[in-house]
Amino acid sequence: MCDRERGWSEVPLVKSWQLIAGAAVAGLALSVAAVAAAGPWDSGQRKAERDRAASWGLTGGADHGGGTGSGLLPQAAPSAPGVLGAIGPGAPQGQAAAPAAAAGNLAAALKPLLADPALGTVRTASVVDTATGQVLYESGARDAMTPASTVKIVTAAAALAALGPEHRIRTTVVPGAAPGQIVLVGGGDPSLTAKKKRPAGSGGSLVALAADTAQALKAAGTDTVTLGYDDSLYTGPARHPIGVNPNIAPVTALTADEGRPDDSTSGPVDRTEDPSKDAARAFRTLLTERGIKVTGEPARTKAAGGGAAPAQPLATTLSTPMAGLVERMLTNSDNDIAEALARQTALASGQPASFEGAEKAVTAKLAALGVDTAGSRFADGSGLNRADKVSAGLLTGLLAKAADPQRPELRPVLTGLPVAGFTGTLRGRNAGTSPAAGLLRAKTGTLTGVNSLSGTVVDSSGRLLAFAFLTANSPGPEGAEKALDKLAAAVATAS
Repeated sequence: MCDRERGWSEVPLVKSWQLIAGAAVAGLALSVAAVAAAGPWDSGQRKAERDRAASWGLTGGADHGGGTGSGLLPQAAPSAPGVLGAIGPGAPQGQAAAPAAAAGNLAAALKPLLADPALGTVRTASVVDTATGQVLYESGARDAMTPASTVKIVTAAAALAALGPEHRIRTTVVPGAAPGQIVLVGGGDPSLTAKKKRPAGSGGSLVALAADTAQALKAAGTDTVTLGYDDSLYTGPARHPIGVNPNIAPVTALTADEGRPDDSTSGPVDRTEDPSKDAARAFRTLLTERGIKVTGEPARTKAAGGGAAPAQPLATTLSTPMAGLVERMLTNSDNDIAEALARQTALASGQPASFEGAEKAVTAKLAALGVDTAGSRFADGSGLNRADKVSAGLLTGLLAKAADPQRPELRPVLTGLPVAGFTGTLRGRNAGTSPAAGLLRAKTGTLTGVNSLSGTVVDSSGRLLAFAFLTANSPGPEGAEKALDKLAAAVATAS
């Protein structure tokens, strides 16, 4: 079996604190309804999350039904305990912080589960209290392991730290050097789409860009052009080291719809060999539909002035904000977005936008966040490369930083994590009657013989814990995933 990250259909998220409160107050059935209604993407948050949060705002565990007579009214449900109130300086004065799960009880619950042969021959673990930084359990927490897609937590944190959650990536059209030439300039937007109906909410649109370009050309009295395209912002090999693989397209600065030839928006599918040229061809078609004649084939060229945002563009389209890109990447384990975000981190750090430049930039950005990167390697942004090396302690350290009220720019690292039993790559895991359903959020990782799980969970006392379990040499993915899910559920219930 070839190395690959499992693909799943895209399902929007429900924000962690809202889902936690909803599950505690109204039960898992209400959580299912919330997830089903969520979407679309909007500046890193889902519109339905806010609407449903507002609808829950007045319930507070009280009964608001009609009717008279005590025998006709159900008992009020207990309100959920505060989760974020005890984190940082925001807790009300005099209110004691809820105690974290007792380390001894947690160890007693985790040790036998870590001994499950389904996890393979090497297992490492880390559990920390995000509010205090206290280590509640660890086993080989500083050992460097192949993380598979849990490295996307690293990619997300580095990109958000480098660029901020509101940053948008530009795709532009500029006048070319030759008379009558225009150039489509890629900025590396992984949300760029050529579809007339956007597949996942806001993002860069070649359709809108073509309309604005046609309008600008007609205003200047031009109705015939030649089209060039510039994807020179990225350097080095476009093909990921694993080679041709349905889980990732060639990494270029100009790609529409992730190089997918069908209507899919996530999961494995054969990709185009030349995403840049295909995006330019799609743009040519869109211009023609809007009354602009494009002569000849689109040709790769270098825009005058260069860069992702040359002076005096004819038209511009902007990506989904960085927060939304991070959330979509984590929810669906999107390898294409991950590699794009790694390169954006490189550009923001003054490094070449290549695999090597991204590795240097991500390493430096984590060090600037105060994370110990000793023994780590970030050979790619997606986790498809087995050369990646990350420790369980590094992952829990990053998750704790993302929960820090003093670092709100990192919060999409938490809100983007799939929800157990409901969304993304955790939709079918820790589901149903599992005590972790709806309470646990985590990033999965799967390569042949490698299985990992890292995320956050609210324990029985209401404290937010970060955990990471990394394994190697497992006999098969199904058994390993079940064993990892048991470990995560134990973190949620041990006290």
